Amino acid sequence: MQHCFPPVTRPDTRLLVLGSLPGVKSLAAQQYYAHPQNLFWRLMSEVIGRELVPLPYEARLEALLDGKVGLWDTVAAATRKGSLDVDIRLHEASDVARLAGTLPDLRAIAFNGGTSARIGRKQLSGIDGVALIDLPSSSPAYASLPFAAKREAWLALRAYL
Repeated sequence: MQHCFPPVTRPDTRLLVLGSLPGVKSLAAQQYYAHPQNLFWRLMSEVIGRELVPLPYEARLEALLDGKVGLWDTVAAATRKGSLDVDIRLHEASDVARLAGTLPDLRAIAFNGGTSARIGRKQLSGIDGVALIDLPSSSPAYASLPFAAKREAWLALRAYL
């Protein structure tokens, strides 16, 4: 069984970005988006207007939190060989609705990729006053969409900060 990391939030979080489940490299490093080809940190640098890529991991998290951005995953635990979302089996969903209820300033929840959106939207269909945003995946496995197109979609998140 693979397990997600604890959520990274503060009470003043305005935007919650949800992945599906950390990949092999992230699990080994015990860091969100640790694969060097994952575009997450580069995209979030654009969103919050602060260069995150060269920072140590803990400083990246602090910069996100300072930018009113939180992180978590829609899959709490699952079996999976490798890192591909398509291989997730026997998953247990994270209680995203409960977490959202603890964030009084929350304006939007963004799903990093289709699997995250499919699992997360099921829990959040009745949530009021919070935008739900589907994003193209930052994963290197989703390389068919060029960076510029991903960047444009992710920059829409600025409106919620």
